[in-house]
Amino acid sequence: MQLDLNLLTALDALLEEGSVQGAAARLHVTSPAMSRSLSRIRMATGDQILVRTGRHMTPTTRALAMRTQVHALVQQAHHLLSAQAELDLATLERVFTVRWHDALASTCGTALIAAAHRQAPGVQVRLTAEPGDDTPELRRGEVDLASSAGPPSLPDIRHRLVGRDRLVLAVRPGHALTEQPVTAERYAAADHVIVSRRGSLHDRIDDALTALGHERRVVASAPTTATALQLARETDLVVTLPDAATRSARHQLGLTTLPLPLDLPDVPLHLLWHQRHDNDPAHVWLRETATRTLQALFTPS
Repeated sequence: MQLDLNLLTALDALLEEGSVQGAAARLHVTSPAMSRSLSRIRMATGDQILVRTGRHMTPTTRALAMRTQVHALVQQAHHLLSAQAELDLATLERVFTVRWHDALASTCGTALIAAAHRQAPGVQVRLTAEPGDDTPELRRGEVDLASSAGPPSLPDIRHRLVGRDRLVLAVRPGHALTEQPVTAERYAAADHVIVSRRGSLHDRIDDALTALGHERRVVASAPTTATALQLARETDLVVTLPDAATRSARHQLGLTTLPLPLDLPDVPLHLLWHQRHDNDPAHVWLRETATRTLQALFTPS
């Protein structure tokens, strides 16, 4: 079935005005022309849409059910086809989904949401946990902005390097590792907890230790950074984490920070988004706000 999409505009006006005459005046057409549009709408939908009740027209049950959606579709079409206007944050209404690593969400989530609300009160930010596998949520439009330790593998996903974070150890005060300088051997001999959303008991630290002839004992894996830090606080387990991203949480728990006795590259922090948002002013604003929020982690206090 081929539909004249102009009928949506006519239907929107009819449902808003509740009369043929009012809809005609709103769209600057004659009443007979609007009556013909109503007839075509009735034929297309199989519903009367407006029925006469005395001297007035009353919308049918189906018309009432579709009114909000029809209006939204017409507004979206106007926005899609009209020239792009300058972004007005004061009137911007939009829901953004931001998927960050749990350590970033805990450390910077509040600052991002506060900044967004301060600048654009009509914007809603949905902060979600990073999934356990590589999903195409950015491509599907389910996520607007994501964090990653590496550049994307998909060619249509854009990325921006925000900063680089060094790895450090976190242990409870009085831990045996705090009594002497930490060497690779003493580090490997300790009991460890690692952060793994998948429940893995092995990561790149183990590969680095193996190359040096050492092997560590991973006692547990934790699904979130917060859980791993709590374990380190309440036990003798050692957790190895990015410094800047976990500095605030370590300080709040009163943990002791020690240098990692391994020569490993810093952990990069990337922001990812789909290329469809490259020239979207609202998304550009979101990216810039998120970038400033995250870069504050790497700014010396």
